[in-house]
Amino acid sequence: MPKENWQKLKLLKLVDLLRQETDEQHPLTTAQICERLRAMDIPCDRRVLSKDIDLLNDNGVEVLWTWVGKGKGYYVEDRNFSVPELKILIDAVQAASFITEKKTEDLVNKLASLGGTNRAEILKSNLTHFNTRKHSNESIYCNVDAIEDAIQHQKKIIFRYFDLDIKGEKSYRRDGHHYVVEPVALVYNEDNYYVVVYSERHDNTANYRVDRMDSVEVIEENISEKAMTLKDKVGEYTEQAIKMYGGEPQTVVLEFDSKLTGVIYDRFGEGVNMMPSSEDKILVTVKVQLSPTFWGWLFQFGKRMRVISPEVVVKEQRERIEELLS
Repeated sequence: MPKENWQKLKLLKLVDLLRQETDEQHPLTTAQICERLRAMDIPCDRRVLSKDIDLLNDNGVEVLWTWVGKGKGYYVEDRNFSVPELKILIDAVQAASFITEKKTEDLVNKLASLGGTNRAEILKSNLTHFNTRKHSNESIYCNVDAIEDAIQHQKKIIFRYFDLDIKGEKSYRRDGHHYVVEPVALVYNEDNYYVVVYSERHDNTANYRVDRMDSVEVIEENISEKAMTLKDKVGEYTEQAIKMYGGEPQTVVLEFDSKLTGVIYDRFGEGVNMMPSSEDKILVTVKVQLSPTFWGWLFQFGKRMRVISPEVVVKEQRERIEELLS
């Protein structure tokens, strides 16, 4: 290999070595760097190495140094992600139930490696093992890839959709017949990943869990104008839906115990307006989708929360309570 090519290769390997194996607590001395480069069959001269490091610093790769004994030790701190940022990303991956056990392990290793070898060991040694029921659909990445491709190119998708039976085996809806829908957005909500779609057949929005989709393919049919306009409304839609279970949109007034203020903020965001109702009661006006999951969410608080208007929703509230009592 020509000398100039060796030099280019050495600089590339030197940058990679410093980013992967060094930080302020783990500098590498000149002798250690030369030893590692030689192990890669790359010639390294102690006298030239300092010039190489100067060249890196002059071209945007900040290589710092500190005293190691009587000599210099070199390291880099310039990384795309800090340890706290990587820790947050790793914990999010571990907590996400739609990512299978195998893919969780692979993804955690990749994220940890972004911090360099030494920080990767620290991050993996401090893993929190969440009590998350991981799903088993290993084609989740393929599904996401196909759906995202369809969204970007404004195309329809075709797939089969399944539930799990009492034996944990796939039970396909519609007797295994395919769904053809117009994807609008991918949404992460309460530990699951959903694709929000427009269904021309029902002239309505619907959601499908990505880990329950099978044989997802993009088809060469453009989505409708109506589907395109829904993209800007996805944020509003997900705010109204509870556990992504769609229903009739309705503005309601809730009355709740003052101790449930945090619950309301968590559910509807910190921008909602509240006002006192009585000594220990608060009122809030929110827009929700009336669905079984909304009522399930509301009833978990018992007499500490209720709908007080509009009257049509109050009536449905009474009917559902009576149905439970019966």
